[in-house]
Amino acid sequence: MTTTPHPHAEILLVLYTDFSLLDRYAADDVVLHRADRVVGDPPVVGKEAVLRHEAALLELTGGTLRMDVQHIAANDHFGAVLGVLRSTRPQPVAMPFCGLWRFEDGLIVEHWENAYHPAELLRLLIGEQLA
Repeated sequence: MTTTPHPHAEILLVLYTDFSLLDRYAADDVVLHRADRVVGDPPVVGKEAVLRHEAALLELTGGTLRMDVQHIAANDHFGAVLGVLRSTRPQPVAMPFCGLWRFEDGLIVEHWENAYHPAELLRLLIGEQLA
């Protein structure tokens, strides 16, 4: 039996290859919940702010950040992406992640970043004094 991937799964696969394409697939008021969030932290709101957040993360890694996707599951409302976040700068990182996405009318309206160990990821990316 062959199954056709849900269109939202196809969108997520494209995004994990090139996150700059979020502009095509996200609502203008998209909300992002950071991996290093704590209770009370405000989310990142708006497509431009989300793109700046992701660009800053890419810059922290000297452009070496990549997300190796292992599984994608999606339906009309949600998508889940499992994989391994990898970077070689400022120091080597290989950490499991689970990205959760909510869709409305075919557009991404909310995203939750989830790293396996958010505090460790932050320490590896910006140093022990700030984590």
